[in-house]
Amino acid sequence: MRLIRLPTLIAMTAWFGLASGAVLASDTPASTDASAAPAVAFDADLAKRHGADELGMRRYVLVVLKTGPTRMPDGEARTAMFAGHMANIQRLAKEGKLAVAGPFMPSDSGWRGLFIFAVESVEEAKALTETDPVIVNGEMVAEYHPWYGSAALMATAELHERMVPPTAAKAD
Repeated sequence: MRLIRLPTLIAMTAWFGLASGAVLASDTPASTDASAAPAVAFDADLAKRHGADELGMRRYVLVVLKTGPTRMPDGEARTAMFAGHMANIQRLAKEGKLAVAGPFMPSDSGWRGLFIFAVESVEEAKALTETDPVIVNGEMVAEYHPWYGSAALMATAELHERMVPPTAAKAD
């Protein structure tokens, strides 16, 4: 698995938003070649379903999960805490509140994971994050950042499900 730093993720997502339909000013005139690829058609239903504004974007809150003050000792309680963490992620994704989640690769930064919540405010993101067992137990602490990005992120969970072979899903 390749490490993607948060600034790179933000840049990639912003590019995706621009490349997938927003107008980008350019010195190069649009191609008039009939053999050029057809323009992507606007899908109003898709935009509405994913909460897109007129630019195909929406508000999110990025939550960086960092190493907290209380490491849960190895054993059944730690295993249960992380099982609860994963169940919480699944629940929030199914509710449409969590667009993206995942761990950072090990590093000295103390950054452990990322949530991208599809909510309007940091307060809403805090309320959702506070339900997570890793936060409740002090294993991790959260840092919150309001963000404006492509509404296409909301399709990530659906696309991810289509990319996981049934045997891999059972192993989780």
